[in-house]
Amino acid sequence: MAYINTTEVIADSKFNRFHLRLLIWSFLIIAFDGYDLVVYGTAVPVLIDKWNLTAVEAGAMGSYGLFGMMFGAIFFGTLADRIGRKNVIAITLIFFSLFTFLCGFAETPTLFSTFRFLAGLGLGGIMPNVIALLTDYSPKSMRSMIVSIVLCGYSVGGILAPSLGIFLMPAFGWESIFWFAGLPLLFLPLMYKQLPETASHLIRTGKKEELIATLSKVNPEVAFNKNDEIVELKAPETKVPIVGLFNDNRAVSTVMFWIAFFSCLLMVYGLNTWLPKLMIEAGYGLNSSLAFLIVLQSGAIIGTLIIGRLCDKYGSKKMLVPMYASGAIALTLLGFGGNTFVIYLLVAIAGAATIGAQNIVQAYVSQYYPPYIRSTALGMASGIGRIGGMLGPLLGGFLLSVTLPIHLNFIAFAIPGLIAAVALALVPGKHAYSNERDTALKSNATNVS
Repeated sequence: MAYINTTEVIADSKFNRFHLRLLIWSFLIIAFDGYDLVVYGTAVPVLIDKWNLTAVEAGAMGSYGLFGMMFGAIFFGTLADRIGRKNVIAITLIFFSLFTFLCGFAETPTLFSTFRFLAGLGLGGIMPNVIALLTDYSPKSMRSMIVSIVLCGYSVGGILAPSLGIFLMPAFGWESIFWFAGLPLLFLPLMYKQLPETASHLIRTGKKEELIATLSKVNPEVAFNKNDEIVELKAPETKVPIVGLFNDNRAVSTVMFWIAFFSCLLMVYGLNTWLPKLMIEAGYGLNSSLAFLIVLQSGAIIGTLIIGRLCDKYGSKKMLVPMYASGAIALTLLGFGGNTFVIYLLVAIAGAATIGAQNIVQAYVSQYYPPYIRSTALGMASGIGRIGGMLGPLLGGFLLSVTLPIHLNFIAFAIPGLIAAVALALVPGKHAYSNERDTALKSNATNVS
């Protein structure tokens, strides 16, 4: 009989077919998550005309979905650490896909807003759990890169929404781009069958055979036996997982992460909702304004992949602080205009430093906390961040309603970037979770290696 340390087995694994399948499913889920988030910003100019909405009313409609996301992130993030991430991913996918699909049948702003809120519950809960599951099973040497690749799916979905809007809305109406969001319901059964459950949950629920079968796929180089003893990372006994976020001198880190999430999501959702409208106010047509939304998401993809790779090499904090600051600078300069090439370049940098940074900071948080509170940590940070996300569309609507000079609108969205940079700079790296801290076994135990 040998002792199996699941943390070490997973950390020492090499990227293989198991990881690729998990990456592909996670990418698809996050792509539709991103699509559902950006689709409202794509349709909002049309909805304003259709329902005679003011800018403030349209901003409020955008915030209903984010209001749901706040509750969804906190509730489903905490729930997943109890009933398993796989189950919660399935539940949240049904929520966001079904109710975004139903938005295409809404005939009044009230019904539309109700569906957006219900979809928001799923949207808020799914990303923290997908990221936590990825972190649970990724090789240690490339965790940030794997999470970054998957989170590019958010931007792919964000590009798909305005792209389909350009081609579908003139022919089939604004409803068609919401109907497209129902596709994930079709592949849900296959996804649920192939996604693994997290190792810590399998240990806690006594599913040893399933755990060993999963670990055999994660690290085929290790020979496992059904008589092997599983070494479990003992979680502190508490009925309130949120308390764990403040244990072991993590209080300052937790609060700083919350401030960074709040500030960054204010920028992300403000820009996703109002960038097309801001560009229309600056003199661009609807289609060219939607093109800026595509560039914003493209910049996010490039920034996420490049910085994600550098994070594995140099550390997430060293990369993220200047990234947030550069986003604030790009948004400020964007408000002063320039030739078309410069504008597109600044929009791309803004995408990399807002959406891209938000992608990477989630990878950072998922590695900062131990596995037994990982979903809770991401869920709480995302939930607090959604408050900022709700304020983003409202802030944009208010600024447009008072007809300020265009550059002041962009400066208003740049300030949170500086706040996020400062907050992340204050996160003490010495309190981050370390595999080595929890993989030490008793002197008479023999690890499988």
